[in-house]
Amino acid sequence: MTPENPVVDPAPLSEGEIAFEGALRPKSLAEFVGQVRVRGQLQLLLDAAAIQNRTPDHILLAGPPGLGKTTLAMIVAHERQRPLRLTSGPAIQHAGDLAAVLSSLVPGEVLFIDEIHRMARPAEEMLYLAMEDFRIDIMVGKGAGATSIPLDLSPFTLVGATTRSGLLPNPLRDRFGFTANLEFYETGELVRVLRRAADLIELEIDEDALGEIAKRSRGTPRIANRLLRRVRDYALVHGGRASTHVVEAALELYDVDELGLDRLDRAVMNILITRFDGGPVGLSTLAVSVGEESETIESVVEPFLVRVGLITRTPRGRMATREGFRHMGFAQGSD
Repeated sequence: MTPENPVVDPAPLSEGEIAFEGALRPKSLAEFVGQVRVRGQLQLLLDAAAIQNRTPDHILLAGPPGLGKTTLAMIVAHERQRPLRLTSGPAIQHAGDLAAVLSSLVPGEVLFIDEIHRMARPAEEMLYLAMEDFRIDIMVGKGAGATSIPLDLSPFTLVGATTRSGLLPNPLRDRFGFTANLEFYETGELVRVLRRAADLIELEIDEDALGEIAKRSRGTPRIANRLLRRVRDYALVHGGRASTHVVEAALELYDVDELGLDRLDRAVMNILITRFDGGPVGLSTLAVSVGEESETIESVVEPFLVRVGLITRTPRGRMATREGFRHMGFAQGSD
C-alpha cells in the first residue's frame, strides 16, 4: 500500500516514505517550485500584513488538481506562524457545520476550504458576513418566534481552493482580497520538483530520467511525484540506478505513454477514433462507451487531451484531431 492512502494502511511509514511526504510539502514560498508570479504576489500580501500587524486578506486559489493549492495554504499559515484548519466544501452541508468551524477559530488562524465551490448554499451565505465583518448570525427557534443572535468571530484568513472557479457565485468571489490562478508547470520546473523529491528520499536517478518523468507528468507536480514513486519501486525491485531505461520500463508497466496518457485516456481516444471515426460525438455517449461517468471524462480526461491537442470540442461534440490520430497510430479517415 502506498502512502497515498495512509488511513487504511496499518503499517507505519518507512523513513523513505516520510521523507517523500516531506518532499511533497515545501514549508515556505522560497522552497516552493514554480508558480513564480503567484509566489511573488503571495509574498507581497503576507509581508504587507506582517508590517501592518493584521491578518492577511482572504485568498482564493484556482486551478486544476495537483498544482499545489493545499501546499500554498499550508505555507500561508507557516509563513504567518499561525495554526491551520483544514476542511472541504462537500463536508460543509449545513450552515451549522460552518458556524461550528468559524466559532472555534483562534485569532489569526488560517481556514482552508478545499473545493469551496461545493459548499451548501446556506453555509455559503453565512460565509459572506463572516469574511466581511468577522461575524455570523445564529438563528434560534423556528417560525414567528425565531430570533437572530449575532456572534463575533476572531479575525481569520480564509484560503479557498477551487478547480471550478466558474461555479463560484460572484458575491463569494468578490469577497476574496486576492485570487491566484495556478498554471500547469513547464518540464524544467517539474524536473526541479522531481530532483528535490528524489534527493529527500535518497533515490539515485539520472537527470535524463527525471526529464523523461517530467515529460509524462501532464504539467502537474502531484502526478510527477506519483510517477517518481513508481519508478522508485521499479528500481528497488530490479536493482540498480534509476536510469532512463528504468523509467521507460516502469512507466510502460503502469500504462503511461511518452505523452503522459494513461489507460483511460487511450481508451477514450481509441473509442473516439475506431467507433466514431474521430467524431464528433457527445460527452455522454463517449462516457458510456468507455464505461465511465460523464463527470470523470469531462473533468479528468478531456482537459488534458484538449490541452495537448489530441481532441477538440465543437458545438456538435468531441472530435479527434490529426495529431490525435497520429499519436494513436491511425491514419486520419482510416477504418
